[in-house]
Formats: sequence, structure tokens, C-alpha cells
Amino acid sequence: MTDAPPAPALSAVVIGRNEGARLLACLTSLQAQVSRLIYVDSGSSDGSAEAARAMGVEVVDLDMSLPFTAARARNAGLALLAQQEGYVQLVDGDCEVDANWISQATAFLQQHPEVAVVCGRRRERCPEASIYNQLCDAEWDTPVGEAKACGGDALMRLEALRAVGGYRADLIAGEEPEMCLRLRHRGWKIWRLQAEMTMHDAQMTRFGQWWKRSRRAGYAFAQGAALHGAPPERHWVTETRRALLWGGIFPLAILLSAFVISPWMLLTAGIYPLQWLRLTSRLGALPAGFSLLGKFAECAGVAEYWWNRLRGRNRKILEYK
Repeated sequence: MTDAPPAPALSAVVIGRNEGARLLACLTSLQAQVSRLIYVDSGSSDGSAEAARAMGVEVVDLDMSLPFTAARARNAGLALLAQQEGYVQLVDGDCEVDANWISQATAFLQQHPEVAVVCGRRRERCPEASIYNQLCDAEWDTPVGEAKACGGDALMRLEALRAVGGYRADLIAGEEPEMCLRLRHRGWKIWRLQAEMTMHDAQMTRFGQWWKRSRRAGYAFAQGAALHGAPPERHWVTETRRALLWGGIFPLAILLSAFVISPWMLLTAGIYPLQWLRLTSRLGALPAGFSLLGKFAECAGVAEYWWNRLRGRNRKILEYK
């Protein structure tokens, strides 16, 4: 009778800034599930780092004199695990991890050695608080099974992360899909389980917050397409094109044609209600409206990326809360 292989080491890397009670709930939810818990603090002024240390958590104080990104913060936490094998749970500090998640995700990875990343259902804590929270909750309800990418919360194999060099630190958003793309190119798989994973607290109650988040998405689309837009992957090329068409090219074409040809050309703006009706059949009336409106914010993000690139710059992180 042979001995069973030892259970893989389980660690967690949490990133955050000024999350307060949300961070403490996050760390508490992980303490009983992992053997090593690391928190990377990005210049908090609310005592988050000190509170985490008081809980016995390993804390990394990120050097904020360098450009900050969530990807850079995650890499700083992963650097402490450079000599360790096993699995690591990546999670944002405003998320509480389900008590059964890591055991389920670990079992899945042990049974599927070809899978590098496994994620589950991320839910919004208070979807009823605003339409923006509802949109987040719906956005995270992704299809179950093999996937192209994960979000900020996921359980990963350390060996796979090291093989691709971790996250790309200069991305202000969209770092998880970009890393997952590199993992898939090396033959690894990404998987979404039908299991509760985390409870997120967006606290997004204002239109301006939603607009910033959508603009950040557009920036990420453009940056991702610039990096990996070539066939066969065509990473985020479709998303970038949609943002440019609906948020920029169509409106400009309508206004120019009305000025140059005839004011009657403004009637071609009816393409927007028609698009809203098309989306409504799939998303519902209100989400369809925000999806269409969001293309204007995304287009602004795309334009900003290319303007910065022409000037040889990369913008600082764009936060919505």
C-alpha cells in the first residue's frame, strides 16, 4: 500500500488600499483556509497594514514611489512564494472568500493537472444598492467550464505562474486575462467552477464611478489588443472595435453628415435605439442601455491609451472608488 501524496501547500495573496473593515473580513475568511497569508498594502492611510499585522498576517508595504498597478502588487506578494510549491489564492481586499471555496478548488486542481487557474462565482454583496452594483454582479456570472480568463479572484498553481513570469506589471487593468492568455499559449487551461467563491463589495453608487470603470475597461481593451491583437488570438480586438464604432465613429459620422449633407442625416442616429432593442432581447432593457452608453466611456479609454502611446507614456491606475 503506497502513501497518498502530500497535500499541496496553500497560500493566499491579498492586495488592497484603504479597505478598512472589508480587508479584515477578507483576511479573516482566509485564515482558516490557507497555511500562509500575505497582504500587499498599496499606501493605505487607514491603518490597514497595521491591522493586518495585528492579525498575524505577513504584510508587504508596496513602494509607492514607483507607478502602482494591481498587477505589480500581486507580483510583490507572489515574490514571497518564490521558493514554495503548491497553490495560491489571489484575491482583492474588498472580497470575502467563501468558507468552502478553497477546498473545492484545490480538489479540482488535484484532479485536473492540466488546469492552471480555477475560479468560481464572484457575487456583489449589495446588488440592490444601485444599478451599478447590479451590473457588476451580472458581469461576474460567467459561463461554467473551460474559460479564456479569470478575474482578480482565483486559485492558481504557483509553478504555472512562475512559468509565465506572473502578471504584466505595467497593465492598469485587464492583467488577469492577459496572463491567462500567456498560460493558455503554454498549454495550460483555465476553468470556471459552479461554486461560490467570493463576495465583493463594490460600493459603486454613483454614475461617475461606473463611467470611470467603463473608461478603464476601454483603456484595457486597447492595451490588450495592442499586445496580443494578432491572429489567431485577436485578444480584445472585437471589444476595442465595438467601443470605437459605437462610442466614436458612428456619432462623428452622423454629426458630420448632418453638417455636410443635410440635417436630416441626424435621423440615422436611430441606429442607437435599434441597437438597444437588439441588446434588450439578450440583456434586458436597463442593462442594454448601460451597455450601449458604456461604449462612449470605453471609446474615451481607447483614445486615451493611443494618445498616451503616441507620447510614450502609460497612465497611472484609474480607480473608481
